[in-house]
Amino acid sequence: MAFLQLQKDLEKLTSSARLSDAVQDVDKIIDLLTTARERVASANDPHTTSLTLTKLQNPIKEGLDGLNSDLRAVYKAQNEFNKSLKNAFTKVKGTLPTEHDPMESQSALINRAIVMHLLREGQFGVASTFINEAQPPSETAQTQQPRNQLSPSTLQPISPHSETPTDTIITDADIPSDLTALQSQALQSSFADMYSTLSALKAHNLLPAINWARENCIELEARGSNLEFELCKLQYIWLFKGPAVNGLPDTSDNGVRGAIRYAKENFGRFQQRHLPEIQQLSAAIVYSQNLADSPYGPIFDISAAFEEVASSFTREFCSLLGLSAESPLYVAATAGALALPQLVKYTSKTKAKGTEWTTDNELAFETPLPRSMMYHSIFVCPVSKGQTTDSNPPVILPCGHVLAKESLQRLAKGSRYKCPYCPNEGLVKDAKEIIL
Repeated sequence: MAFLQLQKDLEKLTSSARLSDAVQDVDKIIDLLTTARERVASANDPHTTSLTLTKLQNPIKEGLDGLNSDLRAVYKAQNEFNKSLKNAFTKVKGTLPTEHDPMESQSALINRAIVMHLLREGQFGVASTFINEAQPPSETAQTQQPRNQLSPSTLQPISPHSETPTDTIITDADIPSDLTALQSQALQSSFADMYSTLSALKAHNLLPAINWARENCIELEARGSNLEFELCKLQYIWLFKGPAVNGLPDTSDNGVRGAIRYAKENFGRFQQRHLPEIQQLSAAIVYSQNLADSPYGPIFDISAAFEEVASSFTREFCSLLGLSAESPLYVAATAGALALPQLVKYTSKTKAKGTEWTTDNELAFETPLPRSMMYHSIFVCPVSKGQTTDSNPPVILPCGHVLAKESLQRLAKGSRYKCPYCPNEGLVKDAKEIIL
C-alpha cells in the first residue's frame, strides 16, 4: 500500500509542480528586459528611457511574483514527496560492513553499466560526458582519434539493415572495456532508433514500430515473436475507435472504414497463425455502435495496450541486438534495494552472535525478489539438501530421478550405483548432466 501511495504522490508531483513553469517565467522576464534595452538604445532619449523603465516595473514585478509562486509550489511538492518517501521506505536498523567492497576492483564494469543505461535511455550527451570524465587520462590520450560522434541534436534513427552490423558491435559479451569505444556512431544510432520509436509509441504513434517489425520480420518470426501482428492489431483497434478517441484527422483512413481498409491491406499475411483473432476483430464491426457492451469489448479495451507493446518492442529490439530487455544497472539497483533490509537485518544478528556466513556465492537467506527478476532456475539436491552449482551440476539417472553429481559419486560403489529413491541400479557413466 505504501508503494501505491508513493506512486500516486509521484504522479501528483510531476503534474502539479513543474520547474518548466518557472523557466517560462524567467524567459518572459528576459524577453521584457531585452525589449526594453533595445527600445532605450534605439531612442537614445532620456525621456524615452525614463518612460520605458517606468512601464517595465509592473510587468517585471508580476513576472518575479509568478516565478516565486512557481518555485514555492515546486518546493512544497518536493517536501511532500520527501515525506512520502520516508513513509514508503521503513527505516532499517543497523548498517552493512564497509571494510571490504567486492566491487572495488570492478570500476570498469560499473562504468560500462552506467554508460549502457544512459544510452538505453537516450541520454547520449550525458553518456558522452560521463565517458570522457570516467575514462583514465592515459587511455583517453591513446584513443583520441577522430571519431564520427553524434550529438543528441543530430542523432537520427538508422535502419537495422544498414551496412554496419550493429549486433556484432553492441552484444553484451562483446562490449569493450574501453569506454570511448561506446561512443561509436553505430552504437548510439541503434539506441537512437529504439528511443525514437519508444517515444512515438508513448505518443500513440505505432507506425515507426510497425515499420521496424516489418524490416525485421524474418528474425522475429524465427524467434516465434508475435510483435508485428500485435502492433498491426493495435493499429486496427486505434483506427476503429475513430477521431473522437485517437485524435487523428477525420478522413476515410480513420474510423471503422479506415480500420477495414487497414485490415484488408495488412492482415492477409497473418491469417495462417492468427486467423481466430482476425475473425474476432472483423466481427466486432457489427457492434461498432455499442462496442463496450458487446462480446468483443475486452478485445478493444486498450487502456494498457500501448505500454504492453512498448515493453514487447523493447524486449525484441534488444534481443535482436544481443542485449537484455531490462537495463542491467536498473535490475541490479532494484534487486539490491529490495534485498538490503534483509541483508542488514542478517548482518546485525550474526554480528551480535559472533558468527559469520562463510559459504561462497550463496546467501544465508531467501531474497524477496519479484518473478520478473528471477532469471535462473535453482535445483536443490534431495540427497545433500544443497543447491547445485557449475562445479556440482544436477544429473538425471536412467530411472528419471535427479540429484547432484557429487551426491551420485558418494552413493556409487565403484562404477555402479543404486538410486536412493527407487530399486533401480546402474552405471555412473549413464547419468546425464542436465541444464535447468
